[in-house]
Amino acid sequence: MTRRAQTLAAPRLSLPALMPFDGALEDEGDYEGLSFDGLDLSGQDGRHARLMDCVLTGCRLDGTDLRHSHIAESRFAEANAGSLDAASSSWRDVELVGCRLGAVTAYASTFTRVLVRGGKIDYLNLRDASLVDVRFDGCVIGELDLIGAKLQRVAFDDCRIGRLDVTRATLTQVDLRGADLSGLNGVAGLAGATISGDQLLELAPAMAEHLGIVVD
Repeated sequence: MTRRAQTLAAPRLSLPALMPFDGALEDEGDYEGLSFDGLDLSGQDGRHARLMDCVLTGCRLDGTDLRHSHIAESRFAEANAGSLDAASSSWRDVELVGCRLGAVTAYASTFTRVLVRGGKIDYLNLRDASLVDVRFDGCVIGELDLIGAKLQRVAFDDCRIGRLDVTRATLTQVDLRGADLSGLNGVAGLAGATISGDQLLELAPAMAEHLGIVVD
């Protein structure tokens, strides 16, 4: 049984009345106070786009390009995508609820006060990303790549992670007690994290290998 993570602030979105949107994403597009309801945005070019006070519900985002985009005070609900490119993007006060995503590329991105609740992500690439006040709640993540990432006040509650890679990561007040970890790379990168006693026993072989300890 996983333990509940430490209390962590999550975005409390208070969105204004929204206008329905039925167009397409554009490079450097500016979208504010809009409702994207059941739209197929697959393959669209949203690079450098700005989304503010928006709600995307049941949208298809397969191959959508959100590189260098800025997303703030918005919610993604039940979005679906086989792949999503959001490298070098910025997310602030955002909720992702019940999304089912394949490969998500978000390296070198910044996440501030972001809540990921429910849903499934096959591969989440957060290499060299910065996460502050981020919470994963009830998620299934096949592989979480945090190589070189910086995490501060990040918590996992009732999550399953197939493989976690924290090689060269910097963790500060990161609570992993609510994560069911099946595999781990870069054990030295766990410095600064809180884990449970059960997790310590499960990770003991990896820690012993890292330290060069022979267990006979």
